[in-house]
Amino acid sequence: MNDITALATDNIGVALGDSVLTITLQRPDKLNAVTPDMSATLERIAAAANHDREVRVVILTGAGERAFCAGSDIGTLDGYSTPWEFRNRMDYCDALHRLRKPIIAAINGYALGGGLETSLICDIRLASETAKFAAPEVKLGWIGGGGMSAFLCAAAGPSNAAVMTMTGDMIDAETALRWGIVSEVLAPDALLPRARELAAVIASRPPIAVETAKANIRAAYNMPQDQALAYERDLQTITFATEDAAEGRSAFGERRAGTFVGR
Repeated sequence: MNDITALATDNIGVALGDSVLTITLQRPDKLNAVTPDMSATLERIAAAANHDREVRVVILTGAGERAFCAGSDIGTLDGYSTPWEFRNRMDYCDALHRLRKPIIAAINGYALGGGLETSLICDIRLASETAKFAAPEVKLGWIGGGGMSAFLCAAAGPSNAAVMTMTGDMIDAETALRWGIVSEVLAPDALLPRARELAAVIASRPPIAVETAKANIRAAYNMPQDQALAYERDLQTITFATEDAAEGRSAFGERRAGTFVGR
């Protein structure tokens, strides 16, 4: 299998250690705004991560102290020859949404537009005290297209989502915490250590069960309750039949730590 870290570029860092893949957006002078080339790279990284058994958890963050991600580089948006080409572009939000592995966002500054969408796609969101969040597209005459309304409604509720998408105004990290957009707010120097700590815990769990938990949570937001309950029981049955589940039961009975291999 190819080394996933070989997919790194000048603008996207990729590091893998202890089953945790860290992806860093690296355009700090442009607030880590994403170009089409960066989108293509993220697409390749996500596809590789899905098939790399060594990768159990992903951390996504931004370089520098000012920004997590300011969304798409607006200077590149006029490069599409037709609205249809723009509609069918390769998009970094879509790439991350296709990741089956759990994703932790370490939001170290501005999360704006597509950067906000990118954070909302992540399963767990941690924010620095300096983080700021906004859906500013409305100020420029359009709206978000990477899942803004769906993900923001799920995280913050329709009323708070309306405030953000209709005004485009910024909220701070404490407001994001109160609204449910993030799980924790931390001092800037504690952000990545906390993300790594949480990632290490998740990486130690049986990987099939973790990926199934992610799929189940996503399904719960997209199905009527009766269907969601039935789907959850089906997923439970599938995970219960794995070798890892058998190992978990044995380890529990023998009062030892389990060894989980993803089968």
